[in-house]
Amino acid sequence: MSQSGSQAAAFFRDFRQSRVVWLVRDDDASPAPLSADGTRSLPFWSTSARARRAAKIWGHGLRVESMPLDTWRDRDLPDAAREGYKIGINWSGQRLVGWSFTPREVLNRLAAAD
Repeated sequence: MSQSGSQAAAFFRDFRQSRVVWLVRDDDASPAPLSADGTRSLPFWSTSARARRAAKIWGHGLRVESMPLDTWRDRDLPDAAREGYKIGINWSGQRLVGWSFTPREVLNRLAAAD
């Protein structure tokens, strides 16, 4: 399994225990980097430590926040779908890279993991 694959698997495993997802943001929004295919991804992490590492790498005053899984699933993922975003899962490394899924794919994986 690739590094990105193992990070994605860890995300879906970790959330079952904590029922929380983690994000980084400033006062305005969360970063939504542009990918090579022209889509933007909103990144989320399965632990506070992973999100803190991302905030440190990106800098710019980003802070770490948690969100209950139910809120993320019922509100944020549908909003991301309407706005055309993908969802980055447990991006890691010095360049914060990893897999991104459509919100529908994330919802399907969440349902399969429950």
